[in-house]
Amino acid sequence: MENKSHAMAAGIFVVLVAALLAGLALWLTRDRNQYTLYEMTTKDGIGGLQPQAAVRYKGVPVGKVMNIGFDPQANGNVLIRIAVDTATPISPNTFATMGYQGVTGLAHIQLDDATEPPPPQPPGQSGLPRLWLKSSPLSMLADQGPALLGRVDEVTRRVNDILGDENQRRFSEMLDNISGAAASVRDLSADVQHTLTQRVNPALADFPALTSDARKTLQSLDQAGQNAAAVAADLGETVQRINAPEGPLEQIAEGTQALVRAADSLGRTTLPHVSRAADDVSRAARQLGAAAGSFSDNPQSVIYGSGRAIPGPGEPGFAAPTTQP
Repeated sequence: MENKSHAMAAGIFVVLVAALLAGLALWLTRDRNQYTLYEMTTKDGIGGLQPQAAVRYKGVPVGKVMNIGFDPQANGNVLIRIAVDTATPISPNTFATMGYQGVTGLAHIQLDDATEPPPPQPPGQSGLPRLWLKSSPLSMLADQGPALLGRVDEVTRRVNDILGDENQRRFSEMLDNISGAAASVRDLSADVQHTLTQRVNPALADFPALTSDARKTLQSLDQAGQNAAAVAADLGETVQRINAPEGPLEQIAEGTQALVRAADSLGRTTLPHVSRAADDVSRAARQLGAAAGSFSDNPQSVIYGSGRAIPGPGEPGFAAPTTQP
């Protein structure tokens, strides 16, 4: 009987200690903050996100994920309900993204503000306000994965084409050409060195004499330039004398004008008289020619006169001659 009483006392003690520990744990983990519930819906996968996951605003913990399910208003969308501390500065520009913690793959909700407010979302069936949940970088990378793989495949194919047998052969030929060009440059350098040593250096020894000759040539050119300047000055004086008032050029111009006036007078007065005289002489010559022709045809007209002309064919009194039998 005494043993049973000790066992009961021990059991009651254990239960009390367990209750005290549970109460202490609840007291230590109690959360006195006030929260505002929000909902988010997305068609992307949310792998790694679990209930009670952290909700952070610009990296600061401000809440937790309350529930994860499916959106009854959008078939195939995931509905996420979060609790955010009322002290968090949520604004119309606030949006959410999926964040991942290190290499563990555990996800959390990251809140941030955009430069421009996104289009407002109507509340769901629960009436809770909704936030925009943008695609995470990993989701965008997963969406672009096939395109990236296609580009990588294309790049690999082009690299294989570049490193093909034909291109390798051409590359070898190019290396051979470069080697030949280098050898040619080396030979050319040797030729230039030989030329500088054997020809240019001896020529440099004669350079003072060439300089003296060039100086003499320049002096001769200077003297010729001075003589040309003197000739140009004399020519200028001659041109001035020619262009001077009452000079030769002006006298020539006056003579030319007088000649033009004489030619004009000749054309207006003398030439018409000459032309009329020529016409009179021409008429007189024609008349004299006609008289000479008439005298030649009928010389007796000088003594007896011209007489009556015999009518010709078609004139009155014309009679056709008769033939003698």
